Amino acid sequence: MKQILLTTLNARYTHTSLALRYLLANLHELQESAQIQEFTINDAIQSVAEAILAAKPRIIGIGVYIWNAKETHELIHILKKVAPEIIIVLGGPEVSHEPFRVDFSHADYIIQGEGEVSFYQLCRDILASHMPNERTIKAKLPSLKTLELPYAFYTDEDIQNRYIYVESSRGCPFLCEFCLSSIDERVRSFHMPTLLKEFEKLWVRGARNFKFIDRTFNINIKTANDILDFFLAKEPPYFAHFEVIPDHFPDSIKAKIKRFSHAALQLEIGIQTLNPQIAENISRPLKLEKIKENIAYLENETEAHMHLDLIVGLPGESLESFGANLDALVALSKSEIQIGILKKLSGTSINRHDIEHGMVYSDIPPYDILKNDLLSFEDIMIMKRFARFWDLFYNSGNFKNSTPLLWKNDSVYKSFYDFGMWIYGQTLATHKISLERQSELLFSYLCDVKHLPKSEAASALINDIARLKGRAIPAYLKPYSHAITVDAQSGSSGFNKRQI
Repeated sequence: MKQILLTTLNARYTHTSLALRYLLANLHELQESAQIQEFTINDAIQSVAEAILAAKPRIIGIGVYIWNAKETHELIHILKKVAPEIIIVLGGPEVSHEPFRVDFSHADYIIQGEGEVSFYQLCRDILASHMPNERTIKAKLPSLKTLELPYAFYTDEDIQNRYIYVESSRGCPFLCEFCLSSIDERVRSFHMPTLLKEFEKLWVRGARNFKFIDRTFNINIKTANDILDFFLAKEPPYFAHFEVIPDHFPDSIKAKIKRFSHAALQLEIGIQTLNPQIAENISRPLKLEKIKENIAYLENETEAHMHLDLIVGLPGESLESFGANLDALVALSKSEIQIGILKKLSGTSINRHDIEHGMVYSDIPPYDILKNDLLSFEDIMIMKRFARFWDLFYNSGNFKNSTPLLWKNDSVYKSFYDFGMWIYGQTLATHKISLERQSELLFSYLCDVKHLPKSEAASALINDIARLKGRAIPAYLKPYSHAITVDAQSGSSGFNKRQI
């Protein structure tokens, strides 16, 4: 039996926990006495507890995050009821900063910060019956030069079926007040030759999906170039995901990104706001012209898929200002635009705006804003639905031809806002709306509310449906199909121009 069990509840099966593998890699002589068990937040918690207890561990280490905090609370409750003698150790972002807004009082120990070294020391003491007196352990930053790397602990099943999370650095030089990464201002990098050797081992084993968790991948140009070169030397297909800052793309990086083939590279670009006053208010650097220049380059000169982020509810930002941000981004790029709702994470300095801007947040994960001096609770609820419908109709890519008809010669934000209000009035739902129902709703709105010619709306929708392999033309569109030429060249299904 293994004495140490490392576990967490991932958001979904395709995710893996890099943190657990770091802990296992750095247990030294205790490594043979440890194992990893991963679950998801959709698993029945009592069944999770049963599986954990079946391993008969003496110590359970649990990674706690914003997406699994409530489920972890329930899991700890069950474990301590059934097996109170087991020592439970918590770590991760959700317990690294106070105040705790989920009750973790039944845990025996909490490690705050990067816990690889501290967790090893704690386990060694517990197994030697030297129980530490302090329940909360504030971990010292480990040296990345001496830390054992975790990549050998990805299983063959992980490599075949899940994303492989990797990192080349930790920390962030920026001070954005809504982000936990702003707490650690110093960027620390791993030894690149050693790291690239580990990536090569993963590649040889068949890994093709690499998601970098670096907060600012392109802050160190030499490191970024070395990693891009690693992938450019490989034969596609593969997928590499990086989170990048939008105003720092020197020519060497641009030239390399341009060489990546379609679907090989995804760049997550945190815009959050394009309003200089709001950006300054939350300590976020904003070089507007450079951002626009770089997004235009990536959009027009490369095959990289961009994922641009905007936030609703920033202190001092009205819906009109948010709408202007969205309009500007849609004009710059056809890429995915992820709309998030502001969260108040423990440890961040966003709370300094609470009184001045009347910021009110939920104390239940994910700690979303509920209202402020410019946005009512109703406004926030409408924008949550806006974000959901935006994902369904815009980000999904299912309606590339037809969705832009919503804002023909008008504001993207205002037009989609009206569309979202209409859809919710029709369905009273944001989930479990089938793809065919989505297309029918869009067709009805374009024709009956926007008063577009039915032939124009039908043409756009039929072209969208043609791009989706295996999808038949729905009955409501068949009366128009005989006169419509399908042009799916811009899509991904490989159709040729033809008559339906």
